[in-house]
Amino acid sequence: MSNIHPTAQIAEGVELGKDVIVGPFTTIEKNVYIGDGSVIHSHVLIGENTRMGKNNQVFQGAIVGSLTQDLKYDGGTTWLEIGDENIIREYVTINRGTSDGGKTIIGNGNTFLAYTHIAHDCIVGNRVIMSNLSTLAGHVEVQDGAVISGYVGVHQFCKIGSMAMIGGMSKVTKDVPPFMKVQGNPAKVFGLNSVGLERNGVTREDRRVLRQAYELLYRSGYNVSQAVEEIKCDLEPIESLKRLLEFLELSERGIVKA
Repeated sequence: MSNIHPTAQIAEGVELGKDVIVGPFTTIEKNVYIGDGSVIHSHVLIGENTRMGKNNQVFQGAIVGSLTQDLKYDGGTTWLEIGDENIIREYVTINRGTSDGGKTIIGNGNTFLAYTHIAHDCIVGNRVIMSNLSTLAGHVEVQDGAVISGYVGVHQFCKIGSMAMIGGMSKVTKDVPPFMKVQGNPAKVFGLNSVGLERNGVTREDRRVLRQAYELLYRSGYNVSQAVEEIKCDLEPIESLKRLLEFLELSERGIVKA
């Protein structure tokens, strides 16, 4: 049985899984599903067309699944999809997609600290951490294990690679390759995210190969295409390196510089 506070307002047809808790003065709009074991604290708004998995926690004042802020929105049904075991702290805002059928998608095990914002049509992977007041503009993609520090602004259509680390108060206008540390306004790469790699279980040998790739990409004087060819020719094709190369080859905005 779900535990719903009597002051909560829940639209007709909302589906709540087992043992869901809904706190005081929370509003849940139509066509929402919230999975088993989730806790929705007080004064939260869960917007229409939101799908949320199991064991999520949404803290006071958060607005999850609100209408896109994109001025191109001209009607239609838009969505927010959230996986399992996410922590959404106080006053976080997450928007739905923009075009009819459009989606904002969030994976599993993420932590979004107070006042973070995820705009329309973003795709956020798994185990991502966004610190206080960091912001993703529309159509941003954040891959698994990335860490975005406080007061960071990410420009629309940028991609943040797996296990990348963005330092506080940075302005990101280009794609951030996987496994890199970036900082500044505009953000620049200043090293391999060795600590993050170790914490995510990447072996010492694989970290050594990735450091060689970093040197070729950012310290050799090669352009990106030349560095990619050298990496392919010279380095052991470990799985992490394949992921880095795929990111570089698919980047449309170009990558942050050293």
